[in-house]
Amino acid sequence: MKKLLTTFIFLTGLISFSQTEEKKTNSNLILTPELMVGISAEANENFPERNPQLQTILNLGWDNKNNNQEWAKQLKKPRTGLSLGYTNFGNNDSLGSAITVMPFIEFNAFKKENLKLLVGTGGSYFTKKLNPETNPNNKAITTDIVWSFRLFMYYNFLKTKTIDWRIGAGYFHHSNGHTRLPNQGLNSFLVSLSADIKRNKSLREPIETNNNDTKTAYNYFGIRTGFGINVLGKPNPFNEQKGVYTLTLNYGKVYNKTYKIGGGFYYRYYQHYYDYIKNNESLVQDGREFNHLRDTPFWNASAFGVFVNGEILLNHVGIDLQLAFNIHKPAYKIDWRINQGWEFVPREIPEDSNIVLGEFDTKYKLKQYISARMGLKYYLIGTNKVPKHNIYLGMHINSNLGQADFTEASLGYVYSFNKQK
Repeated sequence: MKKLLTTFIFLTGLISFSQTEEKKTNSNLILTPELMVGISAEANENFPERNPQLQTILNLGWDNKNNNQEWAKQLKKPRTGLSLGYTNFGNNDSLGSAITVMPFIEFNAFKKENLKLLVGTGGSYFTKKLNPETNPNNKAITTDIVWSFRLFMYYNFLKTKTIDWRIGAGYFHHSNGHTRLPNQGLNSFLVSLSADIKRNKSLREPIETNNNDTKTAYNYFGIRTGFGINVLGKPNPFNEQKGVYTLTLNYGKVYNKTYKIGGGFYYRYYQHYYDYIKNNESLVQDGREFNHLRDTPFWNASAFGVFVNGEILLNHVGIDLQLAFNIHKPAYKIDWRINQGWEFVPREIPEDSNIVLGEFDTKYKLKQYISARMGLKYYLIGTNKVPKHNIYLGMHINSNLGQADFTEASLGYVYSFNKQK
């Protein structure tokens, strides 16, 4: 997890730098201090009692009203930036506090200038987590570092020459991306008061841009390799982090240097699945339900499938979403049996025991075949230049129909057939 954290911090720094680079030529820095108050929903039975949650955030935003790059025009001049936050969850002993670093993008909502929608994803460091002996009731957070997601709506209720006052309401989510179990996650609902401190008068006087509506499109081919981590189940050694190795080929088209749409093929190898099969654990032993997986352990620890994906290109930064169909993922049956029955299933599962394991119901079938992926990319060369060759770093969370599967850092290459139409 620490290696992936280092990658994420590096990626976040690059995102911040790329925004700063834009600011020098055609964007304006806005500082937005923000105070939030709200509640955290109970993540599990006997969840610790808590006072209201308090959160302070400093948003470093770049207003793109004067940004002439194609993505800024296509997305109607959104605000982009980085949030740095501190949260107290109302119970220092059991829930502690968190420090959050989160890139964000903010749009006008419903075409209203005074109504904004903000979406952000990043990471948080928690000072308290689950400890079976000293902190057994906090099953929401089980790792020091977690993924964080933010969705907020804001209303500008008072504007002055240098400050716009805003009220807001929204949702904050924290979870570890299946890097430790349990992974209940922490869901918070908050209201906020914030102030846009505008340092540049030109924010109120956007520069006239060329509104040429010429449409462009070009095809691309990409290859990506990645390293992820996840766990298999709650009892050790299944709750130890092991690798997930990925390879992806994709092809598609980029419209107006902003909207990237494509599809392709992926392959994944799960170390946990291989070790479970190779070590002859309970469910693959002779006479047991999955003993046939021992015939070809490497093959059965693999998964492959096809996908479609969409990406919003913000020059150096990409916001990436993917929906996939698993053609082959046989060892997921073991995963489901262990994790979807009783809350705690021991490593050794006697054949004649009354332990309840996960059932292969409709919910299982959906998660077995449908997967998703979301995250951020940083491109070495700005995509607004349409380079023929480009390289990117990525940080993503992969899921089985909304349930976290593994957290992944990746390195990718893109070749653009940049004859624009």
